[in-house]
Amino acid sequence: MTGKLFVIIGLLLPTALVSADERKLTEKALNIHRRVLTVDTHCDTPFMLLEKGWDIGKYHRPGLPGSGCQDLPRMKAGGLDATFFAVYVAQGPRTPEGHAKAKSKAIAILDAMDAMFARYPGLCGLALTAQDARRLEKEGRRAIFIGMENGYPLGRDLALLDYFHGRGVRYVTLAHTADNDICDSSTDHRDPVDRGLSDWGRQVVRRMNELGIVIDVSHISDRSFAEVLALSRAPVLASHSCARAIADNPRNLSDDMLLALKKNNGVIQLCILDDYVKDPPENAEREKAFAALWQKANDLGGWGDIADESVKEQLEKEYHELNARFPKPPVTVKDAVDHIDYIVRLIGIEHVGIGTDFDGGGGLADCSDVTQLKNITIELVRRGYSEKDIARIWGGNAMRVMHQVEEEAKSKK
Repeated sequence: MTGKLFVIIGLLLPTALVSADERKLTEKALNIHRRVLTVDTHCDTPFMLLEKGWDIGKYHRPGLPGSGCQDLPRMKAGGLDATFFAVYVAQGPRTPEGHAKAKSKAIAILDAMDAMFARYPGLCGLALTAQDARRLEKEGRRAIFIGMENGYPLGRDLALLDYFHGRGVRYVTLAHTADNDICDSSTDHRDPVDRGLSDWGRQVVRRMNELGIVIDVSHISDRSFAEVLALSRAPVLASHSCARAIADNPRNLSDDMLLALKKNNGVIQLCILDDYVKDPPENAEREKAFAALWQKANDLGGWGDIADESVKEQLEKEYHELNARFPKPPVTVKDAVDHIDYIVRLIGIEHVGIGTDFDGGGGLADCSDVTQLKNITIELVRRGYSEKDIARIWGGNAMRVMHQVEEEAKSKK
């Protein structure tokens, strides 16, 4: 095709097919995207650091098997300045042996991140404070924060919070998809009673406040959420969640939870995993097939902890086959920004941000990897958000919470 091409919503279009107004809007959005500090508060890319042959310092072509959703060159190409890499450990047995295994897995991921920093000091750096993100951005390097997704590796040893804080962990998602010793999960239906935050969990929350570790309330049950907010002296973060009023998923926050979050001065970071963005159409056959696949993975110890690569590859093959067999209608950036609009109307522009969940299931039809994050900014501009508003959404609010958590910890020392 001859003539100039114009990039819009992840597509290359002939300039002649794009209106002058659309070109002007897109150019304005891209300039804003370049100027503001962009922060993604949740991605699961670190597990790929443990994969043989995958190199985070190399560009992987989007959409190809094994490419993942991001690497350091693609982060730069997509204009993402900072991200929180998740130390994710699947929930396992709540026993001394289970806790020891979880701790070892978390340390292995942290060791892999240390190796990344040592290998690519010119591309990225460890960020420990909100100010570090701005410093690294000015240096032209990606700022990598560390979050721990699931407090399971802490076991029942409070000193491990201090250890992981020393390794760079700056938020802890208290639970994941199953109840743990800290609190109940929003999605563990084996025990229908929501028992909320345990006595041990209260100790964890208090110590996180003392250390300046942000409390992440994504994934936790409604009662756990309420009890954490009642106890915490500092604002909290929902690192990757959406509005339940739009997508009725227990992983999302209800209006009452959002209003409580505002009172806490916390922030909810928009997750772009499709089922959290838009209610999927009912399909009993699909739900049954996927439930059987999840059960198979759980019986093998949990997807993230399957050591046999051939078994993992077979499960991934079955997952893709089921998605091909039971396709869902595409979920788009416009659907995702509907959540931002709703949250802003309910609790204000100061309490919303973005946490993609890339490489953990996050991704939309027109924002499937980090190079397409600009499409979110384009849609925000289209809906009339100012540069000041977009700066808050794209990192200002999350960094404000992080700074307040840091200051609260200092005030008690």
